[in-house]
Amino acid sequence: MIRKFRYRLRSPLGGPAADLSARTVPPGEAVARSVVIHRGVRLLLPEVGLHREDLAWLSFVVALRAEELRARCPEGVYLEIVSLDFPLSDYRPEAAALALDGWLRAEFDLPDTGISCSYAGGADPYAFVWGGAEPPVRPTERMEALNDTSENRP
Repeated sequence: MIRKFRYRLRSPLGGPAADLSARTVPPGEAVARSVVIHRGVRLLLPEVGLHREDLAWLSFVVALRAEELRARCPEGVYLEIVSLDFPLSDYRPEAAALALDGWLRAEFDLPDTGISCSYAGGADPYAFVWGGAEPPVRPTERMEALNDTSENRP
């Protein structure tokens, strides 16, 4: 069954937001586009594909939860991202991870591990917390990418 999770952080500037639709797929079903995250835990990509930063953040949060997922699904689990939508005006790829974490908590009854976002103000107005884990993209790398005017920019 496809389940949708809507992540929203309201702030004076709008705030990061993402709508994620996903479902679990029994291991062994045909897998065309997938990323192996951990023993028996795969992330299946949507038909339309994903931006590389969204994929990095989605993979990151699944990796953070991989041991818990394996404990609940010893035979393995495939997580299919059906769609990932977000308002372009408030796009932050980190919101994909926050939406998937919310989806995983609802789908598998997982505890909160401290993954969150809050409004902090300043030049980079949002403070992300990843439960003590090191994020896949550091804020300085993101700012450098945003300032890149070359044709290689995403």
